[in-house]
Amino acid sequence: MSSIRLLICLLALSLYAAVPDLGAILKSVEARYNHAQTLQVIFHESYTAPGQPRRSESGTLLLRKPGRMRWDYSSPQGKLFVSDGKYLWLYTPSNNQVEKMKIKESDDMRAPLAFLLGKLHFSKEFSDIQAHPVPGGTRITAKPKTSSLPYTKVEFDVGADDQIRRVQVYGYDQSVLEFHFENEKLNPPLEASLFRFKIPQGAELVETK
Repeated sequence: MSSIRLLICLLALSLYAAVPDLGAILKSVEARYNHAQTLQVIFHESYTAPGQPRRSESGTLLLRKPGRMRWDYSSPQGKLFVSDGKYLWLYTPSNNQVEKMKIKESDDMRAPLAFLLGKLHFSKEFSDIQAHPVPGGTRITAKPKTSSLPYTKVEFDVGADDQIRRVQVYGYDQSVLEFHFENEKLNPPLEASLFRFKIPQGAELVETK
């Protein structure tokens, strides 16, 4: 009986040790990204919607406080998505069209990524936050605090170095938007001009009012 009790105790201790310290992880991730003024990272993006084939894209993401984003796509070549802090701009070379919309009116599911260089406070933005161990780090799952956002749940995979390696966003329409990040650089020199969008010559402009 003593051997069985010892085995049970050891199993309980090992399970307890495997449970991530959620509070400590959140604080470490927040500290890493809230202290950064700029960020550069390679991204691999996939989007899956019900009844549609999976779409995969990739490129380089640049972020700069406050709220500036630039997505330079290498696949498909030439596609560009820019946030200048007030408007979102999307250029699609296949139809030579530019879409412009106000950030507050956008339902773009990249919204959770804006926290990387905004004020990243999990407890203010999310509810039902949980952490689970995964190979190489921790998976944080959370739900938005408001139903006005276009997603129902977000998953963040965080490495032992507090880097966000993967983000998965679940939409109300059962769609899934997933990003994998690599070669992260904190505080690289990024000119403000990178986040000012210029409409390509001859491109059609479509504005969302």
